[in-house]
Amino acid sequence: MTGRTDGRPSICPTLLYADAKAAIRQLTQALGFSELSVYESEDGVVRHAELAQGNGAVMIGSKGSGSVFDGAMKGAGPAGVYVVVDDVDAHHRRAVEHGVEILMPPTNQDYGSRDYMARDAEGNVWSFGTYAPEVGG
Repeated sequence: MTGRTDGRPSICPTLLYADAKAAIRQLTQALGFSELSVYESEDGVVRHAELAQGNGAVMIGSKGSGSVFDGAMKGAGPAGVYVVVDDVDAHHRRAVEHGVEILMPPTNQDYGSRDYMARDAEGNVWSFGTYAPEVGG
């Protein structure tokens, strides 16, 4: 099995939200993600969305959509996602300015990273830091 080499991420966390539109607003406005695509049903429910941060992406959907993934995730708790950013302090300031709940302020870690931790409006925990694992070789 080999990893992707075409610029597309090979791993994308996928999160479901009761209010996916609000989640997309918070992730883009407060946490610096870029909206790649949003697909809605005729009644305005977010069926699938893709947001980018650096060379990674996260996929977003709505709880209660009736999809197979929605059924598989029924009863699942919040998730934790780690995102690499260049300037942790600037990223943190932006999150604070938008009222994001901060769980840990920017902190220098023993393993050489500087990171902070936040909780989104539906309980998912997002860590943003400078540490980037080396993959491939």
